[in-house]
Amino acid sequence: MAWDKRYLDGNVFTQGLKETAEKYVPQMRAEGAQIVVALSHGGLDASPYSPSMENGSYYLSTIPGIDALMIGHSHQIFPDAASTYTPFNLPGVDKVKGTVNGVPTVMANFWGKHLGVVSLSMTYSKGAWVIDKSATKVEARPIQNADKTYVAADPAISAAIAAEHAATIAYVKTPVGTTDFRMTTYFADVGDVSAIEIVNQAQAQYVADYVAANLPQYAGIPVLSVSAPFKSGFGGGNDFTDVTAGNVAINNAADLYLYPNTVYAVKVAGADLKAWLETAAQRFNRIDPAKTTAQALVSNYPGYNFDMITSKDFTYQIDVTQPVGSRIQNLSYKGVTVAADQAFIVATNNYRASGAGNFPGLDGSKTIYASPDANRDVLISYIKKIKSMTSATNGVDRSWRFAKVATQGPVTFASAPNLASLAQTQGITNIAQIQADDGTGKGLAVYRIDLSQ
Repeated sequence: MAWDKRYLDGNVFTQGLKETAEKYVPQMRAEGAQIVVALSHGGLDASPYSPSMENGSYYLSTIPGIDALMIGHSHQIFPDAASTYTPFNLPGVDKVKGTVNGVPTVMANFWGKHLGVVSLSMTYSKGAWVIDKSATKVEARPIQNADKTYVAADPAISAAIAAEHAATIAYVKTPVGTTDFRMTTYFADVGDVSAIEIVNQAQAQYVADYVAANLPQYAGIPVLSVSAPFKSGFGGGNDFTDVTAGNVAINNAADLYLYPNTVYAVKVAGADLKAWLETAAQRFNRIDPAKTTAQALVSNYPGYNFDMITSKDFTYQIDVTQPVGSRIQNLSYKGVTVAADQAFIVATNNYRASGAGNFPGLDGSKTIYASPDANRDVLISYIKKIKSMTSATNGVDRSWRFAKVATQGPVTFASAPNLASLAQTQGITNIAQIQADDGTGKGLAVYRIDLSQ
């Protein structure tokens, strides 16, 4: 209802998952259901309940009559005794047994990496099946074996989809342009924009062209664009955008823009834009300069919400020693400090413009153009038009930098190993690898960043 508001508003109404379960679970039981399994895309969140909350499964588990719960959205593994994920340590959540308020619950990672299994132990008594909760088992079963091999593919399914699979691969290899530089997000958290600027350029040009042709009332208002490093290591060392120099094909565009969003344009004031960037800066932990022990720079805030501007005309700093909400400094456009009431048009996506991510003021009310075109298609069209991408033109216009600060101890972040030289080619010269393995088993190394440079 938020990010697809333009299609649904006035045509569809929804009820909260808790209210829906309270209505239908008793009805299902009354009509003879002996086992009730709830499927909820939302994850766990113990903040006060709201019918529109994004992760409401914690409250769903409190509804009497639910025997098992399949949850998602957060893309974590549950149960997982070793998990440090905060929602898995809430009261009533047993991350060892896999229960939420006593209900067997499973969350099976992402991209098909795990299979969620709830094995209900049941006995037949007095004409009905009764679940033995003490013998019920929950697991998120990996598709990769301990020796790193994978479970065998089902030969019947492999044969059934062989033609479609081959045709898909052939299609996504269709060339659309070339690049003379490697476009990656390995170091996007510390300033590399090699895989982000081309997205922003495509979005900004698309919106600017539309405004010029169709929205004369907004003539003269600067058009900016924001995008984020959608693949930034959440899934491990292989979960980064990485497009090599040379031919660029459709599958590379899908690597640069992961999601099937559509382009939206919003009109905001300078104060709104600052609040937007302040929210995105939650990507970083607060750093204490006096602390002598290691401090992690990057928080658990999703990389896909780390919106950034990449423009020669726009600059700002992020001061990670300050609390959330007070980090954006020296916001300027064409060398002049941005005024609180200064107007900007920002190209983004339907997800963000319609309220997703809880960015202040972005609730759909500031949208001036809700396009029908996917961000990825806009990107592909732009690359086809310019044909050749160069680092100088399409990959180095970094608008933001960290405010300089000397720290007593190391400030660290994780990325794929042995890539410090790649960072240097993109102007990121203040980092160094200090540990080849971060100990998570995800194929990530530990890097140090010198925030005083």
